[in-house]
Amino acid sequence: MPSQSKEDYLKYIYHIQEMGSKVNTGNLAAALSVSPASVSEMVTKLSKQGWIENTPYHGFRLTKDGEKISINLIRKHRLLEVFLQQNLKYEWDEVHAEAERLEHVCSDMFIDKLEEYLGFPKLDPHGDPIPDKNGIVELTNYKFLGNAEANKDYIIAKVNDASKEILQYFSKIGLKLNSKLHLTEKIDYDGSVQILLGDKKYLLSKVMAEQIFVME
Repeated sequence: MPSQSKEDYLKYIYHIQEMGSKVNTGNLAAALSVSPASVSEMVTKLSKQGWIENTPYHGFRLTKDGEKISINLIRKHRLLEVFLQQNLKYEWDEVHAEAERLEHVCSDMFIDKLEEYLGFPKLDPHGDPIPDKNGIVELTNYKFLGNAEANKDYIIAKVNDASKEILQYFSKIGLKLNSKLHLTEKIDYDGSVQILLGDKKYLLSKVMAEQIFVME
């Protein structure tokens, strides 16, 4: 089995691929907050173990074995987030960091039993789909709030968990999964948006709008 460090690399490669981006040394170094030299060294190790395919000048991609490891880790992470929020009353801005620590030490048997205990949830606290025990991930058809059409109503389907501060702000204004909002205005100059949430209007920066996925 891969070490914790190798698992983290494989998981972040999966996330970058999932967003439709080419995985290269630069964006992986940024995602993991490590140096490009460290990434190059680890990529060599992962390639030798058959978990990624590294094509010079074209980036690298997970092999089937690498993808299997990544999805299994993501499954553990998201189920742990559900447990932490539902059973231990963690806030949605707290579960990610805790699950990052726990995901590497939980066995597959424990996670299968945890999933059953939780009632086979389909989504984590941020709206991300939870892979099943066979590694199947349900596809979603959400759109970025910043790409949505103005003067229409939407339901919040997913919120990125990368920034604890942004999640805390969303909690402060009452924005959460399944909240209904009205996109009142899109400001092309800086990419910000104005939303009506309940009976209050809020101006969200481009960075904040990019963290929110919606559906009609």
